[in-house]
Amino acid sequence: MSASVSPLAPKRFPKMPPVAGVRIATAEAGIKYKGRTDLMVMAFDPGTTVAGVFTRSKCPSAPVDFCRQNLGGGSARVLVVNSGNANAFTGMKGRETTRITGEAAAKAGDCKADEVFLASTGVIGEPLDAGRFAHLLDGLVRKAEGGGWAEAGKAIMTTDTYPKYATATVRLGDAEVTINGIAKGAGMIAPDMATMLSFVATDAAIAAPVLQDMLRKGVGRSFNAVTVDSDTSTSDTLLLFATGAAARRGAAKIDDPRDPRLAPFRRALNRILKNLALQVVRDGEGARKEIEISVTGAKSSRSAKRIALAIANSPLVKTAVAGEDANWGRVVMAVGKAGEPADRDLLSIFFGDIRVAHGGERDPGYSEAETSAYMKRDAIRIGVDLGLGSGKATVWTCDLTKEYVAINGDYRS
Repeated sequence: MSASVSPLAPKRFPKMPPVAGVRIATAEAGIKYKGRTDLMVMAFDPGTTVAGVFTRSKCPSAPVDFCRQNLGGGSARVLVVNSGNANAFTGMKGRETTRITGEAAAKAGDCKADEVFLASTGVIGEPLDAGRFAHLLDGLVRKAEGGGWAEAGKAIMTTDTYPKYATATVRLGDAEVTINGIAKGAGMIAPDMATMLSFVATDAAIAAPVLQDMLRKGVGRSFNAVTVDSDTSTSDTLLLFATGAAARRGAAKIDDPRDPRLAPFRRALNRILKNLALQVVRDGEGARKEIEISVTGAKSSRSAKRIALAIANSPLVKTAVAGEDANWGRVVMAVGKAGEPADRDLLSIFFGDIRVAHGGERDPGYSEAETSAYMKRDAIRIGVDLGLGSGKATVWTCDLTKEYVAINGDYRS
């Protein structure tokens, strides 16, 4: 954890209630960090279902391959997460580490190897020695308790300056169910199916295919709509677990994604995914400002999202925001380079509610003083209307500061 907490960090963290059927433990394994936890285990009751989405990187980590292989079974009993080493681009050694870890976790959890899920985050290309932590799993599963969510959020951090939590309680049939989520991520964030690491669990009784349907749809406007630096991680993993324990209290059992009783749960899950995704943006390495970019009037929603991401990923736009400079010319540049339909003479650009450009030139009512005052805020909205159609999209990013260079210039040291 960085010594300096992001100025965009939450003012207070939610109290994370236990989720029936989930037990958590953490440990200091010394994988990279000294004097802090870097290993987290979640143990799930028998009958727990699972869904997941992962990076689309063509160079995925060994744990991502491991999870994809096991996801088809739809059943989960143990999750093992380490920080400090991504176990990515580690060849046969990496696959051997996941095999050893998976077997140790299955033995500890008294379950099958295909009911184990793994995630690793940290440096790419350094072999991860399973001997540093596999022997700890048996004791961790035994001592795991329901109230360990706060510690779990801390154990999975790398360059994060604060842990990321979200929780919700929602009615499902005749009983209330709990949804808890944690995430980590601060750099190498341009998710393509998930963010670096996020784990969500509920005591609802929901079949694995239904979980997968909800998760796949939920990431589009949350984790897949944020970017810190345009770099998609090798390790992006988002897993959703449902223990089914609430069924004993009368919660509905859901095995059809069209079940109308699922609607409040789906909304609550989507809120949690968006909450966690935005916390990742606010903890962007060196970030001082959150930026929301909304594109309207595009030919299609897909086109709108590509343009929004072109703006969000532009170092020139992000450094202008860091310098509190309302340089709308850089937004024009980013729209133009996106490769999507756009017409210079139909374009309108806004900073907050201030229209700064319209009809191919600077807005006649533009006020430098008013716009400069707006740019001093820690949350900036950039709006672009293309005037071509009904496509729209919103994405979130952060500014780009000298601290980002400092953090990543010596990341391996």
